[in-house]
Amino acid sequence: MERQTLNRREYIVLGSLLFGLFFGAGNLIFPIHLGQLAGANWGPATIGFLLSAILLPLLSILAISQTNSASMYDLARPVGQGFASFFLIATHASLGLLIASPRTATVTFEIGVIPFIPKGTEHISLLIFSFLFFLTTFLLSRNQQKITFYVGRLLNPLFLVLLTFIFAWALLIKGDISAVHWSFGHAAPANLINGFLQGYNTMDALAGLTFGVTITSALKFFKLHDRGEQSKAIAKIGLLSLSLEAIVYTLLIMLGAISLNFAKLSDNGGSAFNQIMSHYTGIIGTALLAALTLLACLTTAIGLITSLAQDLSRRFPKLGFTRILLATTAGAFLIANLGLDQIITFSTPILMFLYPLAIALIILGIFDPWIKQRQIIYRVTIIATAIPATLDFIHALPPVFAQWAPFKAINAFALETVPWFNVGLDFIPFMLVGLIVGIALAFLKRTPTA
Repeated sequence: MERQTLNRREYIVLGSLLFGLFFGAGNLIFPIHLGQLAGANWGPATIGFLLSAILLPLLSILAISQTNSASMYDLARPVGQGFASFFLIATHASLGLLIASPRTATVTFEIGVIPFIPKGTEHISLLIFSFLFFLTTFLLSRNQQKITFYVGRLLNPLFLVLLTFIFAWALLIKGDISAVHWSFGHAAPANLINGFLQGYNTMDALAGLTFGVTITSALKFFKLHDRGEQSKAIAKIGLLSLSLEAIVYTLLIMLGAISLNFAKLSDNGGSAFNQIMSHYTGIIGTALLAALTLLACLTTAIGLITSLAQDLSRRFPKLGFTRILLATTAGAFLIANLGLDQIITFSTPILMFLYPLAIALIILGIFDPWIKQRQIIYRVTIIATAIPATLDFIHALPPVFAQWAPFKAINAFALETVPWFNVGLDFIPFMLVGLIVGIALAFLKRTPTA
């Protein structure tokens, strides 16, 4: 029998599910690292980080809801079917195969396994661990009906209990909350921008475009089939989940800033988390951190790989959900064995290209009730945004590629001529101009000539 709404308990379960899907590998290490980079300016950095790691994912879920899209393909389709297919495959490849999913295993390994294994055995240990990790992910993801139970009712509550214990021990029992200082000096704007760009690394704005599919599937299992009621429910679930995530991020960034009192600046946040737990709780803390990381990363891996398989099986039904799930899991396993540092290095240019396009689509989706999916508005906005996105991709390339003469010339030209290119926000004026021009062209097209 079809239902019209969810009760409070079901909202909490689905909010927990979405939080568990969002909060994974990067969500643990990047806030810690940002806190260390910002130091006393952790406040402005937190604001920037929350804008890209909380507000954008919430808006991405609302954009899916606002446009009644069944997937990110539907959201991007007004640009054209070719672009929609490209964006769907590129985003899912980044999330479920190339970056985010492999990172869930490597972060878990670096934080939760390396402290307990002999030196010199890292490569073989990563091979064994990542195989077991992705085998578990595959087995838990096969049954779509049980994902809500596994993540929302089982794994995520355990994760939150462990995380609450760590925060309480560090900030309250040890009393290091007194060491927290808020500075908004001359370095604040730079830290705010850096926090915004660091939020890209969580990949949550992209993930929000995919997890909407998982939440919609969960709502159907709760027998909520009306599209309008689904949209309202998704908006409420997103707000509940991301509000909790904002609190966790703030506390993690705070911990990172405090850790400078007893730890060195880390390379990626993983080693910093180990140092923090070792400082506060010794071997017990390290073991707790291992459990915490495993739970966080496993829930996210399940969400990423399942969303990819669900979306692509809709676009390519002959392949089927299970085959795509198996192929994705196997691919993520192979890439994970490149190691965390390599994954982070090669992920940056991809994110600098995809994020501006995603932000443009999210903005278009939010304004869809007024622009009515008019193709000319969508196309002009995306084309304008793709120009700085391409420049940012080149600028963020690893040194081995960035030293090529054509890329060096393009980068030098952009630094001299493109507004905000040096801070990584050059897509904003391009996107706004594209949106305004697209709206003007749509208006002129509808206005009859004399």
